[in-house]
Amino acid sequence: MLPLRAVLAAGTLIATLLVILVARQLMDGGGAALRSSPSVVVAVRDLARLESVEYHVERVIDLRDRQSLVFGLIRTQDAILFVAVGQVTAGVDLGELAETDVVADRERGTATITLPPARIHATRLDNERSWVYARTTDVLAQRREDLETRARREAERTLEQAALDAGILQRARANAEHTVAALVRSLGYTTVTVTSRTESQ
Repeated sequence: MLPLRAVLAAGTLIATLLVILVARQLMDGGGAALRSSPSVVVAVRDLARLESVEYHVERVIDLRDRQSLVFGLIRTQDAILFVAVGQVTAGVDLGELAETDVVADRERGTATITLPPARIHATRLDNERSWVYARTTDVLAQRREDLETRARREAERTLEQAALDAGILQRARANAEHTVAALVRSLGYTTVTVTSRTESQ
């Protein structure tokens, strides 16, 4: 497996700035203490799916179709060596945020938010940068025309697993918590606590 490098999705920052401008226009001036303050929930939901991290992943897929002839006396194979390049994006679906996930006190300037769990949003194989490094078919082997298609499917599966093994969900969760905390502070809350649920919760 080749090295992975993580890059933050630039669109997240743009979306955050736009939401901040809209949310400031929507804020009321009341000083009453509220549980699950609607203004905070609406502002956070405006971000919708927060794609907070993207990993660039490269893998080499060695796929072999082993065949046997003459009652197993002759063994042969059709093989492909496929270099896969792709991106795996992860983040938090803020549309799943419920009223009970936000507890806010405008008078004291405190807010506690529990985000939905971080998940893989997309795994994309870059077809322009992925290529077949080698394709070999033994003399007596049957050439499997779908071998490259199978290699590409396997590439998508292993790209996602490689990103998971590299901690993409932990990175996505931390980035989402940081982004949402910054947004809520921009609404006038000084003490903000943002945590995330796990899939089992």
